[in-house]
Amino acid sequence: MIEVLPPVLILLAAAVLIGLTRGQLRSAIVLISPLITLWAVWQVPDGVSMTVDFIGYQLEPVEGSALRRLFATIFSLMTFVGGLYAFRHASALELAASYAYAAGAIGVAFAGDLITLFIFWETMAIFSTAVVWCGDTPMAGRAGKRYAVMHIIGGVILMVGITGIAVQTGSIEIQAMRAVDFASWMILIGLLINTAAPPFSAWLSDAYPEASSTGAVFLSAFTTKTAVLALILLFPGEPVLIGVGIYMIFYGIIYALLENDARRILAYSIVNQVGFMVCAIGIGTQLALNGAAAHAFAHIIYKGLLFMSAGVVFYRTGKRKCTDLGGLFRTMPLTCVCGIIGALSISSFPLTSGFTTKTLISEAVLTEGFAVVYFLLAAASAGVFLHAGIKFPWFVFFQKDSGLRPKDAPWNMSTAMVLFALACIGLGVFPQPFYALLPYPVEYDAYSPGKVLFYLQLLLFSGLAFFLLLPAMKRTLTITLDTDWLWRICMKLLANTLLGIMTAVNEVFSRSTYLRFDTMRTWARRHWGDQGVFARSWPIGTTAIWISVLLSGYVLLYYI
Repeated sequence: MIEVLPPVLILLAAAVLIGLTRGQLRSAIVLISPLITLWAVWQVPDGVSMTVDFIGYQLEPVEGSALRRLFATIFSLMTFVGGLYAFRHASALELAASYAYAAGAIGVAFAGDLITLFIFWETMAIFSTAVVWCGDTPMAGRAGKRYAVMHIIGGVILMVGITGIAVQTGSIEIQAMRAVDFASWMILIGLLINTAAPPFSAWLSDAYPEASSTGAVFLSAFTTKTAVLALILLFPGEPVLIGVGIYMIFYGIIYALLENDARRILAYSIVNQVGFMVCAIGIGTQLALNGAAAHAFAHIIYKGLLFMSAGVVFYRTGKRKCTDLGGLFRTMPLTCVCGIIGALSISSFPLTSGFTTKTLISEAVLTEGFAVVYFLLAAASAGVFLHAGIKFPWFVFFQKDSGLRPKDAPWNMSTAMVLFALACIGLGVFPQPFYALLPYPVEYDAYSPGKVLFYLQLLLFSGLAFFLLLPAMKRTLTITLDTDWLWRICMKLLANTLLGIMTAVNEVFSRSTYLRFDTMRTWARRHWGDQGVFARSWPIGTTAIWISVLLSGYVLLYYI
C-alpha cells in the first residue's frame, strides 16, 4: 500500500545526485531538494500511508502524526539552511553524506515499526561517520573510528532489544512501553547512547569538533534529536529518564565550563540541552512532551546557528581554542551578532526561542509537583547562560584583542546564519503559531510577568557571577578527562598489559615445550637413530629368542 511519496526517498536521491553532479546543477540540487522534501513531509497524513511485507512482518515505512511531522519539518529546514551554509565550501562527498544522513533522520521520524526505525537509525550512523571523516585531518580520522565503534555498539544493543520485543510479543509496532524486562532495557539503552547520555556521551564531544566547519553544523542537528523523538514515541513517562536528564544537564554544564575549545564547548552544550528534553520525556505529561518536542525544534535552530558562527570563525582563522581568539567583533560583526542571538536563545532569554520552549518544560515539571527538579532546572538555566550564553561569545568575539583581523562570513554562510537568527527571534516573539504545531493542544502563556521577571533575575545574577569569576573562567591549554578515558586510555593500557603477559607466558611455554620435544628427539635418536639399539642388525638367534618371548607373553595374557 503506497498512498504518498516517502519524503526520505527525495533526500536519498538528492544525496546520490550530489555525488554525481558538479557546478550549478549540484548547487541547485542542494538547495531545492530539502524544500521539495519539506513539501512532501506535509503531504503525509495521520496514520500509516505505506506498508511492505518483510520476512513475515509488515513494515510501515511511512506513518504520519503531528509529532512526526514536526520533527521531519525541522529536519528538512535544517537540511536546507545547512546546505545553503555549506554548498560553496564543502566537498561533494561531504554534502552527499550530509544529505544521506539527513534522509536517515527523516526516515526515523516517519518509521512506523521498529525494524524500519533500526534501518534508518543505522543509515544515520553510517553517513554521520562519513561526515566526521570529511574533516580530513588525522584527528578527524581517529575520532570517526571511535564514533563508528560507539554507534555500532549502540546499534547492536538496540537490535538485541528489538529482537527480544519481536519474540516476546510477535509485534514490531512502535508503541509506548516501560523498561521492565531485558528487551525493553536494551532498547532504552540503545536510544540513550544516541542521546549522548553519560557514561556514553564522550563520542559527541570527541567527534563533532573534529568535523569540518560545515560538517559540524549537520552533525549538531540529527542524531541526538532523532533519539529524543524515539524516546517520546517509545518511553514517555519512564521515571528513570528524569534522573538521566538531570545528570546530562549538569554534566554538560560542568564540562563546557572547563573546556577551552570553542566547538567542544558547544558540543558539551548539546548534551546539556538534550538533558532538558530527556527529563521532560520522563515527566511524560502532554505538556511535558510538548515541551520536549518544542525544545528539540528550537534547539536544532539555535544550536545550528551557534555551530555556524563557530564554523565561520574556524573557517576564517583556522583556530578553535578560546585562548587563541578574541576581538573578532571588529571585523566579523555579522557573525558576532548571530552568535550572540544563538547564545541568548540557548540561555532562554525572553523574546528568543529558547525561552518559549524551555519554559514549557519548567511549567510541566512545576505542574506535576516536582519541586526539586524544578529548582534544579532553574539552576541549570543559569549554568547554560554561563557557558553558552556568555562564555562562548565573550571569549571568541570579545575578551582580549588576539590581533586576528579575518573577513566576515561569505554571503551564503551569512544568509544561513541570518535565517536561523530570525527564526530564533520569531519563535520567541510569536510562539503561538508554533505551539499550534505541537502534538497536543497547548494553553500556555510564556510571557506571564512573574515568569519573565524570574528568568531575567536568574540570567542577570548568573551574568554577574561570570564576570566576578572571570579569572577562573579563563581556560589554559589543559586536558579535561571524560568518561572516554576508560576505554581510550585505561582499556588500551589494560589490553597492552594483558598482551604483554600473554606474550611472556607464550614464550615460557614455547621454551618449555621446545625442551620437552628436544629431550624426546634425543631419546628417539638414541634408540632409533643410525647407531640406536633398535636400528642395529641383530643375529638371527637373538631375533628368534625375542620373538619367542613376545609370543609367550601374548599367549599368557590372552588366557589370563
